[in-house]
Amino acid sequence: MENLLPPELARLANKVIEQNRKAGRRITVAESCTGGLVAAALTEVAGSSDVFDCGYITYSNDAKQAMVGVSGDLLETFGAVSIAVAWEMAQGALDKSGCDVAVAITGVAGPGGGTEKKPVGTVVFAKAEKGKSVDDVVADRKNFGDDKSRADIRFQAVLVALELLLPDEAV
Repeated sequence: MENLLPPELARLANKVIEQNRKAGRRITVAESCTGGLVAAALTEVAGSSDVFDCGYITYSNDAKQAMVGVSGDLLETFGAVSIAVAWEMAQGALDKSGCDVAVAITGVAGPGGGTEKKPVGTVVFAKAEKGKSVDDVVADRKNFGDDKSRADIRFQAVLVALELLLPDEAV
């Protein structure tokens, strides 16, 4: 077996590692609904330890609070699948790791757990970068559709997260 993950993920992960190595950046991720798949894709690349520092698998709200410092009030007010929480996950991962860039992913992969406001397929991403104002944290909410499988939603979320890890000039 050449790669554990699908070729599309392996190619993009390779690009993320190469481009961040060229930029001299260290990266980290805070993952919820992807459960470590972004970290797995990155570590599939030989030599990724030059770039990838660590990953936080913050699947539960308690883990989000304990591992990356998400506020309980924020979780209660906005819910785990929100721009506010993704933003705080990214900022917390950046602060705790000392890396140059952090990407956070939180969402509803299904098949259950969706609501009218946050249906299955809703995934929120955030990116924080060292040296940038906390006001510059990039956050985005995507809806991959409630007609997709759990695997499809998670796969699409990993692709988006990897894209976010590319240095701006490499996109």
